[in-house]
Amino acid sequence: MEHQANVSEALAYEGVGERIYALAAELFPICRSITGAGVRATVGRLAALVDLEVHEVPTGTQAFDWTVPREWNIRDAYIKDSAGSKIVDFAKSNLHVMSYSMPVRKHLPLEQLRKHLHSLPQQPDLIPYRTSYYAENWGFCLPHRQLESLKDETYEVVIDAQLEDGFLTYGEFFHRGEIEDEVLFSAHICHPSLANDNCSGLALLAHLANRISRTKTHYSYRFLFAPGSIGALTWLS
Repeated sequence: MEHQANVSEALAYEGVGERIYALAAELFPICRSITGAGVRATVGRLAALVDLEVHEVPTGTQAFDWTVPREWNIRDAYIKDSAGSKIVDFAKSNLHVMSYSMPVRKHLPLEQLRKHLHSLPQQPDLIPYRTSYYAENWGFCLPHRQLESLKDETYEVVIDAQLEDGFLTYGEFFHRGEIEDEVLFSAHICHPSLANDNCSGLALLAHLANRISRTKTHYSYRFLFAPGSIGALTWLS
């Protein structure tokens, strides 16, 4: 019961909800994927709150039957109509670009462009989240209502990104308790502007780790902030 009380006290400090929300809001606009500058920026922000051990795993490293992929970074992306107006703009939402899109710079008629456009017909006002981590492809995501309104004309398509050998980044924090038996908490760090599916988990675990680090516990605790699937497998291997 004393152990339960200590952990409960770690969570029940004044203003904890507001602090978790503020951190989630800070992480929300960062463009994250399974590798890249956005992951490093996120780990760096969490490390200001938790004494993380940061790992950089090179491209090509084997993790069981998986392989660490090339590192992906993106600077800008957009679609312009024939009048030169940006109708889809990565600067307004990083969800507009399919994660791990190959670099693209071309002009395409709508018929060809539509093959690379993703939407949610059942939720026509929302931008979907799409990835292509392990297959070379490119794409944009936009509300279905906007997709249906596109004119039959030629569009300028630009994805200013790079995919090259680099690293997979993850952070880990270990708190030693009275015994070696440990509890593992894991939050995936690879999704961008998704509040429930990423930011909330990162913010909650970071604050929990911060408080537990200053608390005497019976069990040991380990916190892992890593990309989904490939990050967990890399850590396990």
